[in-house]
Amino acid sequence: MLELLQRAAPFLLQALWTTLWIGVVSFVLSLLVGLLVAVARMYGPWLLRAPAAVFVSVIRGTPLLTQILLVYYGLPQLGVTIEAIPAVILTLALHAGAYTSEDIRGGIQSVDRGQWEAGYSSGMTFAQVMRRIILPQAIQTITPSLGNRFITMIKETSLASVVTVVELTRVAEQIGSATFRYMQMFVIVAVIYWAVNSLLSLGQAKLEERMRRAYR
Repeated sequence: MLELLQRAAPFLLQALWTTLWIGVVSFVLSLLVGLLVAVARMYGPWLLRAPAAVFVSVIRGTPLLTQILLVYYGLPQLGVTIEAIPAVILTLALHAGAYTSEDIRGGIQSVDRGQWEAGYSSGMTFAQVMRRIILPQAIQTITPSLGNRFITMIKETSLASVVTVVELTRVAEQIGSATFRYMQMFVIVAVIYWAVNSLLSLGQAKLEERMRRAYR
């Protein structure tokens, strides 16, 4: 296996970079999606609340793999063609955004109503109260959930292999096919995922501890 790892290392490193940057970009976009959907559901007019609620229900009620295939293979039949990597990023962002919106909504609701009243009494607008007072406190509450979502997203990037994106799982398939050593390649890739997510979990724990100290 060591000899196989040495031969595959350059391809695995490039694929790991692809996996990580797709995961990071998708997660950042999912935070934006989640915030917009959460605010729409909580404070928007009916014309925004209803579509936002339907969006969350549909995304949470259908498999991520189906969503990726729908965006990459289905949209071209409607005249909308998206390249593989943008299609994966879009789908991951929307998928995670639906779940993140629920996290953000719960975090906002956990902030005492008096915080809103204090902000309004000082002359702030809705957007200013949300940005300066509510969201900083909500983030304290939802950081563990967001950290878990990011770790999950790194693993979910493996589904990009079904639309030919050359990330870790795709490289394992390609090298396994060329060498007929599928077991060894998928074990190697599994260890890489485990190592990366273990480091992310450690970073998450340190961030949470730092935020708790700052809050106290």
